[in-house]
Amino acid sequence: MEALTITSVPEIFISCKKEVHYSRELILPQPALVRVMSGEVRVAAADRQYNFYEGDTVLFPRNQLGRMSKLPLDGKPCIAVSIVFRRDVLHRFYTANPVESPVFQTAGLMEFGEHPLLESLFNSLTPYFKLADALPPDLAAFKMEEAIRVLRAINKNVDQLLGWFEEPGKIDLMDFMERNFMFNLPAARFGYLTGRSLTTFKRDFKKAFNNTPEKWLTKKRLELAHYLISEQKRRPSDVYFEVGFENLSHFSFAFKKQFGYNPTATPV
Repeated sequence: MEALTITSVPEIFISCKKEVHYSRELILPQPALVRVMSGEVRVAAADRQYNFYEGDTVLFPRNQLGRMSKLPLDGKPCIAVSIVFRRDVLHRFYTANPVESPVFQTAGLMEFGEHPLLESLFNSLTPYFKLADALPPDLAAFKMEEAIRVLRAINKNVDQLLGWFEEPGKIDLMDFMERNFMFNLPAARFGYLTGRSLTTFKRDFKKAFNNTPEKWLTKKRLELAHYLISEQKRRPSDVYFEVGFENLSHFSFAFKKQFGYNPTATPV
């Protein structure tokens, strides 16, 4: 299953989820600013889970790997406004406004508290969303630049995230896979995030784990699922997606093949 990318959505848009909604794995090829208007947004990363509520604003870096859930809260749907920064807009801005010191990519997302400038920015978008769910491209570019200036006025450290244009460098393959195996990504995407071509990724993976990515990932995901079901008493229907399977039937088939019994019959 392919991860969700911003090519499938407009650049500035509003979303409304009246029921609990679980996204696919989310990898943003460009940074995105998200404002929660109501409800709750949860983001599960490799090392922790983030919870955002009404009034929270978060800036997601490029190539952030995680899994997003949108949930209603207190009888209100989950409504969020997203600004996905186009590369050409960012490059044009930072060419005209170079930073004073070298830019390094920040690790993880950036959270913002309440601020008058953020309030003004998102309030200015409300009239447009009464006409449509997304802004026209030319108007979106104008609002993107305004958003960049607002964020820089609040926290100069956003330059470390917004002004980073390099591709992922080669990193420790074993460490990355051990921390991120539960995300349902194709091998080519795992390769990209570790700074490798698909061919090099498969070759290095074989050296590191003495196995193919497909077999190793299935085994790791099933082992985690077994632990969650048997030790934490979680239901298979709540676990399969969390550990990286696309649907319950495929998970149940793989689980029985691995352990010899259905996940619903896991011994205590």
